[in-house]
Amino acid sequence: MAAPVKVYGPPLSTAVSRVLACLLEKDVEFQLVPVNMAKGEHKNPDYLKIQPFGQVPAFQDESITIFESRAICRYVCEKYADRGNKNLYSMNPLVKASIEQWLEAEGQSYNPPSSTLVFQLALAPRMNIKQDEAQIKLNDQKLLKVLDVYDQRLESSRFLAGDEFTLADLSHLPNTHYLVSVGNRGEAFSSRKNVDRWWNEISSRDSWKKVVEMQKSK
Repeated sequence: MAAPVKVYGPPLSTAVSRVLACLLEKDVEFQLVPVNMAKGEHKNPDYLKIQPFGQVPAFQDESITIFESRAICRYVCEKYADRGNKNLYSMNPLVKASIEQWLEAEGQSYNPPSSTLVFQLALAPRMNIKQDEAQIKLNDQKLLKVLDVYDQRLESSRFLAGDEFTLADLSHLPNTHYLVSVGNRGEAFSSRKNVDRWWNEISSRDSWKKVVEMQKSK
């Protein structure tokens, strides 16, 4: 029997939680390996061998090592295509193109403002770092514009890439969770009927609920 894959990093990390949600959706057994970033463990030579940029997550599947959460998720979906949620990363070329299209939108359009807001609203206060009000205002505006596009898309589609929950939706879970639960930005989502329906549905999945419980226990 193959050993469980290993995920290095804290579940509170948005990138780590993205990978954990994917593994849970795909029903792939994993071992979560703690990395104490406060003590600089992510800069240790042994860790840098598997994550040369000294960030989280890092991922091991036997002799294979991968970093960057979206790449890890794609790998998991391809390697374990016959497990768990088979719709997460479709084998159909047209459907996969739609998934990739919205994954790219998440990475290029949604992630920049939402990551900045997660840091400013949720993380900076914990780290005793002064919030940058100009950055908050600018990225609030950018986020709302993206959500307007999403709301239009979701008017005619249950999920971003089509009628099935896919990696494109899953990839939005970590940042949005922080914005809604900690960053006091719930109205940005709830005020858009289709985005609100979409967010309530994807955030209610058992896989994500398990990730949130893992975050609470750390």
